[in-house]
Amino acid sequence: MRPGPSQDEIRRQNLGALLRHVHVHGPTSRAELTAALGLNRSTIGALTADLAAARLVSEGAPRGTGRAGRPSPVVRPESRVYALALSIQVDQLRAARIGLGGELLDQLECGREPGTSAKEVAPLLAALVARMRSGLPADAVCAGAAVAVCGLVRRDDGVVRLAPHTGWLDEPLGEALTAELELDSPVSVGNVADLAALGEHTRGVAVGCDDVIYLHGDVGIGAGIIAAGRPVTGHGGYGGEVGHMVVRPGGHPCSCGSRGCWETEIGEQALLRAAGMPEVRGPGAVRAVLRPTGRNAAVVQSAVREAGDWLGFGVANLVNIFNPQMVVFGGTLRDVYLASATRVRSRLTEMALGPGREQLRLRTPQLGDDAALIGAAELAFAPLLADPLEAV
Repeated sequence: MRPGPSQDEIRRQNLGALLRHVHVHGPTSRAELTAALGLNRSTIGALTADLAAARLVSEGAPRGTGRAGRPSPVVRPESRVYALALSIQVDQLRAARIGLGGELLDQLECGREPGTSAKEVAPLLAALVARMRSGLPADAVCAGAAVAVCGLVRRDDGVVRLAPHTGWLDEPLGEALTAELELDSPVSVGNVADLAALGEHTRGVAVGCDDVIYLHGDVGIGAGIIAAGRPVTGHGGYGGEVGHMVVRPGGHPCSCGSRGCWETEIGEQALLRAAGMPEVRGPGAVRAVLRPTGRNAAVVQSAVREAGDWLGFGVANLVNIFNPQMVVFGGTLRDVYLASATRVRSRLTEMALGPGREQLRLRTPQLGDDAALIGAAELAFAPLLADPLEAV
């Protein structure tokens, strides 16, 4: 028989559970923590004291309860402890500082030239981080860093195995960023759709939903999948590449080398091509297409209807496979969905099995364009929340 957990292991697990609760749910009274975690009052008091001594939480009186009797102290996360959340997009780099508890404290961004490698991108992100950290108080603590990137990421070492739209192949992004940022722990690397799904599931529109598909659209299409409350990323971490489902065999050529992939029908370039604007690029161009005016209005409206058909086509297949509670449309797909929601739902009615779509909710991100940054921060905070006193 395997021995049970030691008292020290139980204590560490309980510390992590308490810190995670106030990190996710915000200021919480000791009485509420006792009920939520299933621990007695004295244990909650001792755990809170340990976390307060490490300056991870603080305690204070509740604000304006109006109740009779002695109020239960409220435990609050300390936002002096923060995570660095980074994002690499096709044409833009973003960096944010997010406090324990999920507050977005600061963010900066800059443009990205086409074709820049991981080793070239890393110092640009490091420069943004240096600007954010230059005026911080001496007691501010960085708990870790994580970066969201469009591409297939090897989970173990943060190598971007393939990112067709940026031209990356086996780029050592995690290693390059860790060297530039000079942190005590390695920089974690995650796929942008996976991290956006994590962000919306933790703090956004999908809170309380344990079966979620987040569809992220830009030049390509990816999915972050959460099933039974846990991310589904596949054996090597390369799952969710739904943009490369072949939906039209022999169709348009795709950047992956195949033909007829889903993203060739609903991706940014596909929509602009169908609207007769193949020479323009970027989310701004997509939004302009979705507000048709002038002589080309009929062509644009036809392109939007076709995109809605193909969007619903792919979503119906995902619904039949995964049976999610919610599908969230992010990136450029947010605008495509809002412009063609009727067509999307019509396709779902035609193609998705009735029991699987009866309770399905279709939503747009509550966190907007910050979803992947919020998810990256959650990834960076993970070691601290797993073992609070070891990580600080």
